[in-house]
Amino acid sequence: MALRRELHAHPELGFQELRTGDRVAAFLADCGLEVHRGLGRTGVVGTLRGRLGPGRAVGLRADLDALPIRERGEREYRSTRDGVMHACGHDGHTAMLLGAAQYLAAHADFAGTVQFIFQPAEEGLGGARVMIEDGLFRRFPVDAVYGLHAFPGMPAGRFGLRPGPMMAASDTWTVTFSGTGGHGGAGVHLATDPTVVLGQFIPALQSIVGRNVPAIDPAVLSIGYLQAGAPGSPNVIPSEVVVRGTARSFAPEVRDLLERRLAEVAVSLAAASACTATLDYQRRYPPLVNAVAQADRAADVAAALVGLAQVDRNLPLVTAGEDFAFMLNDVPGAFMIIGNGPGADGAFHDLHTPYYDFNDGILCLGSAYWCALALAELGE
Repeated sequence: MALRRELHAHPELGFQELRTGDRVAAFLADCGLEVHRGLGRTGVVGTLRGRLGPGRAVGLRADLDALPIRERGEREYRSTRDGVMHACGHDGHTAMLLGAAQYLAAHADFAGTVQFIFQPAEEGLGGARVMIEDGLFRRFPVDAVYGLHAFPGMPAGRFGLRPGPMMAASDTWTVTFSGTGGHGGAGVHLATDPTVVLGQFIPALQSIVGRNVPAIDPAVLSIGYLQAGAPGSPNVIPSEVVVRGTARSFAPEVRDLLERRLAEVAVSLAAASACTATLDYQRRYPPLVNAVAQADRAADVAAALVGLAQVDRNLPLVTAGEDFAFMLNDVPGAFMIIGNGPGADGAFHDLHTPYYDFNDGILCLGSAYWCALALAELGE
C-alpha cells in the first residue's frame, strides 16, 4: 500500500516516467530480477528465471503513466504535481505487478521465465506499440502475455473478461470546415459561413451510427473539441471551424465505414454551403481481442481465487480503448478486469475523473492473481 501511494503522489505523463521507472527498476533489482531499461523510451522489463530450468515464458504487463488531470481529492498522498494525477489506476496496476514479482522471486521453484513488463504511455500515446517496435518480444520472447486493469464499475473481489473482441478500436478524427468568413452583421450575404456547416454536421454525425452502421455492430462517434473565431470578435464570421472527436468500433469493416462516412458527410454538407471540408482520421489503437485459450486460463485462475460466481466470463463489450491490444496482436494472451469497488475514501469515482483513487484493498488480490496466472501458464 505504501508503494502504491508513493507512486500516486508522484505521477508522470506518458514517456516522462523517469522517476517511476527508477522506482520500479530499483524494486525489481532488490528482488533479484534482471532489469532492462529503455524499451519504449521509459519502459522497464524485469526478467525472472525459475530455479527448475528452462521452460515456457509468460509476459505480465502493467502500465506506468498518469493523466493530465488536476486531482481534487484531499487524501494525504494526493499528487504533488499540479495538473497531473493517477486517475486510471496505473499506480495500482504497477504496485500489484511489483508485489507479484517480489513473491515469485522468493518462491521461484518453477521451470521457465516470467517477463514483468512495465509499459509507459498507455494514455493515448501507444507505449505498447513503441515497446514492440523497440524489440520487446524479440528480446524477451513469451508464449503468452496478459494484462490487468482495475474497474470501478465492478465490486471488489470480482473479475471479468470475454474471449475474442473485448475492447474497441480507438481512433481520433479532425474535420476542418473552411469558408470566406466575413462581417457578422452587414456582410453575411457576402460570406460563406462554416459555422452553419458545423451546426448541420453535429446531428448528421450521429446519423452515421444510427443509419449506416448495422444495428448489431457497436460503434460510437463523439465530439470532444470545437474551435472557431475569437472571444473578442463576436461580430466576425470565422473563416475556419475545427471539430475533433473520437471513433470507436470493433469490426474492421465498421471502422472503415466510419472513416469513409465522416469524410462524405463533412464534404457534402460543406459543399451545400459553398464551403470546403477536410478530414484527418488517425487510427490509434486496434480492437483488443483476447485469445480463447488464454482467456479461459485467466478466468480459471481467477475463479480458483475468488470462486466461480465472482468471475464474469462473458463481460459486455467495452467501448474504451486500450493499447495492450498491440501486444495481443503479436502474442496470444488475455486482458482481465478486476473490480475496484469504492476508492480509498469509500465513495465511487469513475476512471479519468479528478476524484478517482485506486482501492488499496484489492492490491493483494491482484498480486495473487498475477502469481497464480504465471504459474498456471508455466505449467506449475
